[in-house]
Amino acid sequence: MELCSFPPQFSALLSCHKQTLDQFEFSAIPSLNKPKLLQLARCEYIEKAENIMFIGNSGTGKTHLSIALGKEACHHGYSVQFWTAAKICNELMEAQSQKRILQLERQWLKTDLIILDEVGFVPLSRTGAELLFQFCAARYEKGSMIITSNLEFTEWTQIFKDEQMTSALVDRLTHRAHIFAMNGDSYRFKQSIQRS
Repeated sequence: MELCSFPPQFSALLSCHKQTLDQFEFSAIPSLNKPKLLQLARCEYIEKAENIMFIGNSGTGKTHLSIALGKEACHHGYSVQFWTAAKICNELMEAQSQKRILQLERQWLKTDLIILDEVGFVPLSRTGAELLFQFCAARYEKGSMIITSNLEFTEWTQIFKDEQMTSALVDRLTHRAHIFAMNGDSYRFKQSIQRS
């Protein structure tokens, strides 16, 4: 098994943020299944090439939980990469223009866990959306992903611009997935109010 390698994107997050499961305030989202999340921290889902999806409002801890689970995966010896949806689309479009997209996809398929953060936060170009679809479809049943989005699945056509493509992608991503609804008040907003 490949030892964990932190790409620049993940290293920057680790140095800036100290998110762990212990530090997450589960009381802020009482409906969140804490025992299930703690079970997922054992990383058996990675062996089964299953996905984890955090869907819900901004500021509810989706990125916190994805980073925390990414750290747990690293501690278990898995390779992890962290990307925002916008950043990976830019990388894919650049690779396509340089005729190295297949090489890039092969490299990413070797990674045990890809964290794809902020799906739906930034509008994607048609080409970017198609490349992101291809990337996610290539990992189907081959490698695990943790995905965060502020949009319900029914709204993903806003991201991928095509109803059939969106339906096919959601079908693949959710087929073997652990889905968590992260609906509640913004944790960051609460902290700002408390500081005021």
